[in-house]
Amino acid sequence: MYNKKPLPLLTSVEIIDAGTEGQSIGKVDEMVVFVKGAIPGDVVDVQITRKKNKFREGTATVFHTLSERRTDPACEHFGTCGGCKWQHMKYDSQLYFKQKQVYHSLVRIGRLEIPEILPILGSAKIYEYRNKLEFTFSNKKWLTKEQINDKTLDFAEGPGGTRNALGFHIPGLFDKVLDINHCHLQADPSNAIRLEVKKYAIENNLTFFDLRDQAGLLRNIIIRTSSTGEVMVIVIFFKNDESGINGLLEHLKQAFPSITALLYVVNEKKNDTIFDQLVHTYSGADVIYEQMENLRFRISPKSFYQTNSAQAYELYKLTREFAGLTGNEVVYDLYTGTGTIANFVAHQAAKVVGIENVEAAIADARINASINNITNTVFYAGDMKDVLTDAFIEANGKADVIITDPPREGMHEDVVRKIASMRPRRIVYVSCNPGTQARDLMILDESYKVTRVQPVDMFPHTHHVENVVLLELR
Repeated sequence: MYNKKPLPLLTSVEIIDAGTEGQSIGKVDEMVVFVKGAIPGDVVDVQITRKKNKFREGTATVFHTLSERRTDPACEHFGTCGGCKWQHMKYDSQLYFKQKQVYHSLVRIGRLEIPEILPILGSAKIYEYRNKLEFTFSNKKWLTKEQINDKTLDFAEGPGGTRNALGFHIPGLFDKVLDINHCHLQADPSNAIRLEVKKYAIENNLTFFDLRDQAGLLRNIIIRTSSTGEVMVIVIFFKNDESGINGLLEHLKQAFPSITALLYVVNEKKNDTIFDQLVHTYSGADVIYEQMENLRFRISPKSFYQTNSAQAYELYKLTREFAGLTGNEVVYDLYTGTGTIANFVAHQAAKVVGIENVEAAIADARINASINNITNTVFYAGDMKDVLTDAFIEANGKADVIITDPPREGMHEDVVRKIASMRPRRIVYVSCNPGTQARDLMILDESYKVTRVQPVDMFPHTHHVENVVLLELR
């Protein structure tokens, strides 16, 4: 029988940098080692878990020196839950490494000539900053080694069993869910609602979902809040059990009068997405509203809205400032989503043209324009590279300014080259991935120069960073 050679343990590895996926970086004999559980400044032993020709991956097992950048994580679930991987790092250090990530992407990898990167704009709130969270029901709660070895615990399965969980998926394990006691990402009443749903379900023998066998009643719950004080709760069920559904929803309605939109979905598919499912209103409204300056934005159950509302306002103000609008420009807002940026800048432009792939988002964009009495925006749904044609540009007018806010994968090369051929005076590129942003900027570099760069932290305690770049025609 062939036995694999055990992977090595590296001792006293100094952690010298932060990686782009929440891991940290050490070097041993010029070999890069990506390390889980450590932060820059730590000196640790690393158990290697993966070997490749150019790098190693591993987990910190023994800490010889603790970094001065460390702080105590607020969350009891830190280290097991897949989110907030930098919660044990001081916030000023988080911002330092996010700023460094932007520089590395644009200058070191993209080899772009850029002015000094403006200091990253930190989030005023580093906890309870999210306006949306989604939790998963499971009848097979993730157990720690300590729980497994504790003979006094009885983790029974079934409707009232102690293996029931309502929380987040364990990274890399689709069928294992960590039961969450308190999440620091969303303000009250988020935690209270989630805990009450779990308590009611167990007391009334409602079945939690089995992700492998695709069985059970309770599947997911989405909680959305807004700066206006409105609360939306969407409970997703796996089957149409009228008694179970009505019982839980009526209990929520009575227990939490603050819920302004109580909705539910019956999703019998094998995947969790509800974009193709019918949403039912149990009580209250079917939408909530977000406020930004004098504008109101309608948020439906399927709407995308930046999950850090306060920081989204700062991001959009920067975008508007970079655009340098005087009231006479035709603006194209690419990947407009629900038209938040388009409507936000509309009062300073002659016309704004929004394009987005998702039909439902465009419907929301038009409604948002209507409720704010905005008459100089037009919205189109379709694949960007197919919509943005010469005929389309002729019909809607040549863009003086283009604002683009694509998904993490960036823009299709055809779209980037089309933007370059349109030759707007300014391009404002908003990105949640500086790596793909740098790739796209390299294509635009022949015709445009980068004149301003402003990183923005939308997601404290994660490695993610938003970046706004202004390009001007050479």
